[in-house]
Amino acid sequence: MIKSSKNVLGVLLLVGALAFIGCAHRGPQEVSDLQSQLMQKDQEIKTLESSNQSKDLLLEQYRAELDDPSVQANKPTAEDMRLPPEAKPGECYARVFIPPTYRTSTEKVLMRGAAERLEVIPAKYEWVEKKVLVTEASERLEVAPAEYQWVEEKYLVKEASTRMEQIPAKYDIEAETILVKPAYSVWKKGRGPIEKVDNATGEIMCLVEIPASYKTVEKKVMVSTPGTRKVTIPAEYETVKKKVMVKPPSTRKVAIPAVYKTVKVRNLVAEPQERRIPIPAEYQTVAKTEKIAEGHMEWRRILCETNVSTDVITKVQMALQRTGYNPGPIDGVLGWQTNGALKSYQQKKGLAVGELTYETIESLGVNL
Repeated sequence: MIKSSKNVLGVLLLVGALAFIGCAHRGPQEVSDLQSQLMQKDQEIKTLESSNQSKDLLLEQYRAELDDPSVQANKPTAEDMRLPPEAKPGECYARVFIPPTYRTSTEKVLMRGAAERLEVIPAKYEWVEKKVLVTEASERLEVAPAEYQWVEEKYLVKEASTRMEQIPAKYDIEAETILVKPAYSVWKKGRGPIEKVDNATGEIMCLVEIPASYKTVEKKVMVSTPGTRKVTIPAEYETVKKKVMVKPPSTRKVAIPAVYKTVKVRNLVAEPQERRIPIPAEYQTVAKTEKIAEGHMEWRRILCETNVSTDVITKVQMALQRTGYNPGPIDGVLGWQTNGALKSYQQKKGLAVGELTYETIESLGVNL
């Protein structure tokens, strides 16, 4: 396998070198395209080298397991490892590496032993407020000014009087119907049982009655005659504000109270002392990983060229993309990007690594 991989690498390097040499005889666009192809080939070479390193590591682990007697006791016989057991026609199998099985357990570890801490409790003081006389009580003479009040008084400015006021006449609007044109009869052209035939023209004439025409006329009619009435004009007053003394000025004695000042005094309440505080031991829970089963090679049913289709690879690529892995373009081709994403998914899920097994298909939720 390693030899064939080296041959592939050599061919890819040769193709890249030839493409690089041919750049000197091509235009700028062709040179850019060839450089892109060369970078893509370099990426494929790196991917193949990484894949070969992983496979070489798996082979070394497998050889180490073969040399380990404790692992050989749990291994199937050489006859069982030669071909897949209970295989059916149309099925493909591959030997894949089953990663080791680990068990995580916790252990309580002492981080710091029990001890004690000495704490000094300082003395306690209390602030007490004390009143001190600053100024003794006294008296002072205070003059109270006169008190005044504004009073409103009404003065007659114009006496009451009367005046004559004219009352206009009142009119009402009345409607009257007047004959404008009396009813009359006229001959009109027509047909019917009571018709007159004009012998001069041969036409049929009908006698039609035109009703009278009336017109409604509005006229103004006096309802009440004009007259006069006496109107009383009330007297007019003016309000004047006047300042009147209500209380004369006076004097009074005002007592001035004594003035005190509050002073804070610090008094000792408790003497200083010491206190011993025990410090309990501290433990930490440490997680330990223990291997309970060695990794080994095992036949697993896989999808290969015999039983795989473009539609299945497309479903696998879409499932890898949904789970957060980049399979490259969704093109139905199991390329290096899809293989890399598939390997990362298998390692993350603890599945068999290296091939597209049915176990991986079920884990991805792909329906075949």
